[in-house]
Amino acid sequence: MNKKEILEIRKQFTPEDCTISRICGCYVDGEKHIVMEHKDAFGSLSEEEAFKYFDIFRHTLSGTPGKNLMDMEFPLETEAPGGTQDFLLRLRDSHLEDDLLLEEFYQKVIESYSYDMNYYIILIHAVYDIPGKSSDNLEMFDASDNVYDFILCSICPVNLSKAGLYYNTEKNAIEDRIRDWIVASPANGFLFPAFNDRNTDIHGILYYTKNAENMNQNLVDQLLGCVPPLSASSQKETFHSVMESALGEDCGYELVRNLHEDLGEMLEAAKDSPEPLTLTKRDVRCILEENDIPEEKIQAFEKEFDESISRDTPVLVSNIVNTRQFQIETPDVVIKVKPERMDLVETKVIDGRTCLVIPVDEHIEVNGMTVSTIKPEEGMD
Repeated sequence: MNKKEILEIRKQFTPEDCTISRICGCYVDGEKHIVMEHKDAFGSLSEEEAFKYFDIFRHTLSGTPGKNLMDMEFPLETEAPGGTQDFLLRLRDSHLEDDLLLEEFYQKVIESYSYDMNYYIILIHAVYDIPGKSSDNLEMFDASDNVYDFILCSICPVNLSKAGLYYNTEKNAIEDRIRDWIVASPANGFLFPAFNDRNTDIHGILYYTKNAENMNQNLVDQLLGCVPPLSASSQKETFHSVMESALGEDCGYELVRNLHEDLGEMLEAAKDSPEPLTLTKRDVRCILEENDIPEEKIQAFEKEFDESISRDTPVLVSNIVNTRQFQIETPDVVIKVKPERMDLVETKVIDGRTCLVIPVDEHIEVNGMTVSTIKPEEGMD
């Protein structure tokens, strides 16, 4: 799902556009015991309660595609009777009115979800009447031919509020505040089926994780049965490892700086695209050729790239380069530079040692104190 498709579904979680028919919930304690369950028509909720649920659902479809929101495909075997995709499809088609299926779903989550504190499983069913679009990309609500029938699951930590004092208006006194169990923003969740090409795709699912580096692998493996893509940090680490291994001594400062700059320009050029920008071997080859890297090293990179990264796993440029910061690190010193001023840092050999050289002609602060620039000694160049 691209950014526009995700946003289109998020827009349904408002009082004006709500298409949610049913909401079910299961409160689980730290010992994996079910404390409470409920099943309600969503329209029966109070306006205040519905608004708070809308906020949770929008959070479940928030974040950066490729980092917090990951498209996954179901392996073929999961679509056979008894498979994970088959189970989710039956759950959706039940419109959450089959109590036995709901109980089975809760147990599957509890058995696979790695979390040792209280949490709240929320499951909703909705049917979205997909509006058609004219040639100039305007929605035509009276020209809909398809509906998107889906379920959304949000798994929210439930935390005890902090101890403290509060002002009791009735007694005109400061008193000890009662600590409550508060439902927090979702940590994980999923949308099924996927909404690809603005239509139902029962072969895919959109998975949400608040922490991009901890997607709760057991939940993905056991409940969904999908093979997740590499995490954002894993993509970056793998790419760096391939570059270092294949290029060896040719992986120098100037090359990495130019790579950062070129990838940043690619991201800027594609910022309005709904699809995340993926990194290809061809992109990297062009950069390596422009930096006069020998052909045999480029071929070595391409070979290791194929061996280390699956063809089915796209590597996102946004996961490789940080456009907000350029950082140089040694065992004892860390230098952070604005990406647009990477030219300020140069490498030079001084007295036989390779040094990083930074001009200091302008304003300098040391521990927050303004200091004068260092003056060159007389007779020195």
